[in-house]
Amino acid sequence: MAVLQNIRTKFGIVISIIIALALLSFIIDPGTLESAVNTMSSKFDVGRIAGKSVSLTDFQDDINRYTTINEILTGSSVQNEQTQEQIRNAAWQENLDKYMFVKNAKKAGLNVCDEEMVALISGDYVSPVIAQNPVFADESGAFSVDNLKLFVEQVDADETGRLRTYWNYLQNTVNTQQYYAKYGSLFTNGNYMNALQLKDEIAAANTTANIDYVLSSYPVAKDSSIVVSSSEIKKYYAAHKDFFKQNASRDIEYVVFEVVPSQKDIEDTEDAMELAYEEFATVDNMKSFLLKNSERSLSNYWYKAGELNTVNPEINNSIFAGNDITPIVKDGNSFLAAKVIASKNIPDSVYVKHILLQGADAKHVADSLVNVVKKGANFANLAASYSLDQNSAADGEIGNIGWMTQTYMIPGFESVMEAVAGQPYVINTQYGSHVVLVTKKTAPVAKKQVAILEKTALASKETFNTFYAQANTFATLTGGKYAGYKTAVDSMKVYSHSMNVTEATSSYGAIKNAKEVTRWVFDNKAGKASNIITVNNNFFFVATVKTVNEEGYSPVEKNSAFISNMLYSEKLHAKVAAEVAEKIKGLGTLEAVADKLGTVVESNAAVPFTTSGYSPVEPALIGAASTAEEGVVSGPVAGLRGVYVFKISDKKVGEYYTEEDAKALASQKAQYASQMIIPVMMQNGDVKDNRARFF
Repeated sequence: MAVLQNIRTKFGIVISIIIALALLSFIIDPGTLESAVNTMSSKFDVGRIAGKSVSLTDFQDDINRYTTINEILTGSSVQNEQTQEQIRNAAWQENLDKYMFVKNAKKAGLNVCDEEMVALISGDYVSPVIAQNPVFADESGAFSVDNLKLFVEQVDADETGRLRTYWNYLQNTVNTQQYYAKYGSLFTNGNYMNALQLKDEIAAANTTANIDYVLSSYPVAKDSSIVVSSSEIKKYYAAHKDFFKQNASRDIEYVVFEVVPSQKDIEDTEDAMELAYEEFATVDNMKSFLLKNSERSLSNYWYKAGELNTVNPEINNSIFAGNDITPIVKDGNSFLAAKVIASKNIPDSVYVKHILLQGADAKHVADSLVNVVKKGANFANLAASYSLDQNSAADGEIGNIGWMTQTYMIPGFESVMEAVAGQPYVINTQYGSHVVLVTKKTAPVAKKQVAILEKTALASKETFNTFYAQANTFATLTGGKYAGYKTAVDSMKVYSHSMNVTEATSSYGAIKNAKEVTRWVFDNKAGKASNIITVNNNFFFVATVKTVNEEGYSPVEKNSAFISNMLYSEKLHAKVAAEVAEKIKGLGTLEAVADKLGTVVESNAAVPFTTSGYSPVEPALIGAASTAEEGVVSGPVAGLRGVYVFKISDKKVGEYYTEEDAKALASQKAQYASQMIIPVMMQNGDVKDNRARFF
């Protein structure tokens, strides 16, 4: 266990989780879990990767393993929602690497042999995963092979098996990252631009010309002479079917009854507030009083003028106008009052140094070091010799935590805000004993400690039952059918929301954590309406499924309008181009063309013949201009805005775009392309990610 504690310490007092680690963050109905364990149906698979099914049971094992690693690093089993999501993503990524990426890398002829792994872990080419891991760092922060060997020796001696889990994770990460490095290098070096391509790229970027043009815009009104047939739509759909791939989704409607406190609930809360307020003004044990009577516990925070606006502007104004206690203030359905506990001049921030000590004699050693510091000993040297926290080194000195504020504060260090600068003392926290020295402070500011009494009106049981009865009446009227749902909406005059949802949908408008609704939607067919679905204990949903959109190809019928509009535009562009060509036949100047088309000549100077950067004209015109004869009226060319007739002049070849620029652009393109390696592999490997079904 000492080794585990050492890992936590070496990651610093304020630990940043630099790798995505694991915790299972959802609760599944026991029947669902039992069914998932006992069936081989793909419905209960978390996903499928390159033909390999990932079961819920196996995925949960992966998550539990990452949970252990997280606990080793943080010393805590508590994770917030964001960390839980990172954990699940890490577990999924490990499966992608194992079943897809590494296999593809090996098929490409790549390999990471045993000798290479030894070199990456403890040899001449130590992986950053190992070299930058503070667990293996010496007193100076540099990677230590001796510390690595000591850790490995402890792995087998650890009866809990937790160190083995962490060590296996590190080795697997080193191995996988090496495959990524090799594959990325292979991909990047294979993205080669030959001499001819390089020459063309430089020439295009360095070539500019003045472009004068006449633009005949497309008509806004619909051209009834242009017809797009159903056979043309079907032909386009068949030729571009991959464009119409879709994930599984549902088109739904839903109503929601939100439980809000009644006027009587609010009045009852106001009466309770007035009774509590009388005692609030005179009570001695404020901490105990607030625990019993307020939604806010007593805080040690020192507020300066303006900061209480986050509680309530009236409260802030009253307190900093010199009142020791405010009157009761109504804020929505909440009632608040505040009382000054203490007033002091306190700085906003202080510069803090510390030496962390642990063990049975930590407090005794801390007291001794305080005396040594008082006699003028160099704090940084003492920190380097005694402190277990070698990561705190602000401004380059070991032991320096740096500037601390009330909001950027190590738990237990709150006293530093009032500490005397230059006077070391001891603080005991959950991490151990600290020799603390405040060396600098900002200018003191008038601040107040404030007790806040707050009561918020909540719906009573009677109110709750009233809203439930409304939701139940609505659900009964639906009869479990979409048609009944529409009738219920009209009958009860409630607002019906429309929405397209996927299995990942968990929020409905501003209502979070509503996955229960999504699960019902995906478990039912089109035309069904639900019973009451309770969310967060104060929202009653009734939902209905309008359309089921299965994973695969969206049918041509759903896309016919889009395809028809696109084909219409293509035909319109071609028609206008043909009409322009007929109108300007025989005309030799742009002025004559403009006069014939009823428009004007427009100009752009020094337009580059490349689409790599910004251009004042659209790509269709650039492409046509790059091959046009100088001084000759050319076109028409159909663009996005309309049909162009143009002439180029003053064509020049400069030298501002160099070979280095071209190579840099090629390298950038290669980098962007490399970011698509995994998505393309996932597409080719027919990866199915069903995690949203369970989480």
